Amino acid sequence: MGRLRPLHLLALIAMAVVAFAAVGCGGDEESTSTSAGTSAQELDTNEPGKLIVGSDIPYEPFEGGRAGNYEGFDVDIVNEVAKRLGLEVEIEDTSFDTIFRDLAQGKFDMVASATTITPEREKVVAFSEPYFNADQSLMVTKGSDIQSVEDLTGQTVGAQKGTTGATYAEDETDAETVRTYAEIDDAFNALQAGQIAAVVNDFAISKFAEQEMPDLQVIETLPTDEQYGLALNKDSTELRDAVNGALGEIKSDGTYAEIYRKWFDEDPPEDILETDPAEDIGTGTEETDTDPGAADTDTESQE
Repeated sequence: MGRLRPLHLLALIAMAVVAFAAVGCGGDEESTSTSAGTSAQELDTNEPGKLIVGSDIPYEPFEGGRAGNYEGFDVDIVNEVAKRLGLEVEIEDTSFDTIFRDLAQGKFDMVASATTITPEREKVVAFSEPYFNADQSLMVTKGSDIQSVEDLTGQTVGAQKGTTGATYAEDETDAETVRTYAEIDDAFNALQAGQIAAVVNDFAISKFAEQEMPDLQVIETLPTDEQYGLALNKDSTELRDAVNGALGEIKSDGTYAEIYRKWFDEDPPEDILETDPAEDIGTGTEETDTDPGAADTDTESQE
């Protein structure tokens, strides 16, 4: 092989420098691209590579099971979102009374707990785009004289503390007493034991409870046009954008419909498949303070 002339040698050296620089720009650590166009390493979560999610469990069929083996509609949605963001999910079971305060104080990266989006809550936390449509319902024991909310005058009605169901019972019925419970299952048990006359709660959850409590039945759907959203800290702008990007993908590629059918045995409504960001969505029926601590008692649509 002949010797290289000086100009050719300089050209080869320059090419080698450019190639080395390109390799160096790749960095020593692997970076996972997310739905929002950022990398998992760039998402500001409490622990790098992990998405810590607060949820009040049980609230079936949205969240149920035991630590290490949680399952439900919310759980499947969160796992799919996290997978697309290159994050590992860690779910922490937390009382609904304190869940928003815990989120505001940085205990979680996100709350996924069948939480209704309301303007009041949006003063405290940020929400993803809506991922579920919800209404309230009236549940009674089979054979009850109560046939609608109009029959609740003078009655004692149960609901879960801090929920839109409790607010509906207080503001939209003539019940003499609204008795609230820490967990919705406690309200169902009280109804079954004859301690209260009815329960006002999210339709999907009460309908699901009929399977385990055949003596109870949902007799009326109470339209409230609520929608659930994933709650995030107001400062977590990039994470919220990434979550919305993942939700948009899930809705458009059929994954959302598959998860929905798994838990509700029917196709999702067309409007929930839209991917516009959640803005000014809420029933207006819940009371929520702008103080994060006070907001904890009015956080979930569910409870």
